[in-house]
Amino acid sequence: MASTASFQQTKEQQRAKAAWADVQAVDRKSADVKRKYRGLVLKLPVMILTNGLGQTLAFLKSKGKGDANDPHEIVYAHLQNWLFREIHWLGANQPTLIERIFNTTSETYRQATTEALSYLHWLRRFAEAVLPEPEEE
Repeated sequence: MASTASFQQTKEQQRAKAAWADVQAVDRKSADVKRKYRGLVLKLPVMILTNGLGQTLAFLKSKGKGDANDPHEIVYAHLQNWLFREIHWLGANQPTLIERIFNTTSETYRQATTEALSYLHWLRRFAEAVLPEPEEE
């Protein structure tokens, strides 16, 4: 009888697997989207630490303007998918991450921030490995 414990993945493995899939999806997009996505994920951890998760998500939404092909919206969607999966949102029924962030407890907000930073660690690594460098601005 096989043990199910041997098939369990660590949280780091799960983050890495999801981040790899997200970066692979971006790698099928245009060169411009790839460069902008890479540049953005490299900056996001500092933005979160400086401004907070809520303001960083608001920044992504304001720059993305609802365009599903915009790198800001793509990163927002990646964070939303991961945090919806990993955070236990007590009583949350809001359909978007930013609404949940603005309506959650301070404890859950801190947990979401920590998880977002951990996930971005993997996104950054894979983006650096796979996607082209952003052009000089």
